[in-house]
Amino acid sequence: MTTESQARRRGAPSGFTLLELLVVIVIIGLLAAYVGPRYFSQLGKSERKAAKAQIEAFGKALDTYRLDTGGYPTTEQGLVALTAPPDGESRWDGPYLQKAIPADPWGRPYVYRAPGQDEDFDLLSYGKDGQSGGEGDSADVSFR
Repeated sequence: MTTESQARRRGAPSGFTLLELLVVIVIIGLLAAYVGPRYFSQLGKSERKAAKAQIEAFGKALDTYRLDTGGYPTTEQGLVALTAPPDGESRWDGPYLQKAIPADPWGRPYVYRAPGQDEDFDLLSYGKDGQSGGEGDSADVSFR
C-alpha cells in the first residue's frame, strides 16, 4: 500500500486548513501593500519620460520644418503642419512626422504656441493634472 492510501484510511486531512489559507492571504496582502505604491510611482515617471520623448521628437520635426519653410508653424496652424501642408505654404516638404500627432500620455493634446514666451515656440504638456504649473506627476513637461 502507498502512504497516500494509508493516510486516507487513518482519516488524515487532505487539504489546507482555513488558518493556513488566511495566513497565505495576509502575506499576499502585505506584499501587495508594499509593492503597489512603488509600482504606481514608477508608472508616473514613465508617463513623464514618454511625454518628454514625444516633445523632443516634435521639436526636431519643428526645426526641420523651419529649415524648409523659413519659419515655425503659427499657433493657428499648430502641430498639424508637421503632417499636412498648411494653406499658402509653398516650401513645405513634409510630412515631418510619420504618424498623426498623438495625445500626451494623460490623453490631452500637447500645447503649441508660436511665437513662444521666451523662445521661437512653446511646446509642452500640462502633466497629469492638465493645468499649468504643478509638482511631481502634475508638473509641466516642456521642450526647453
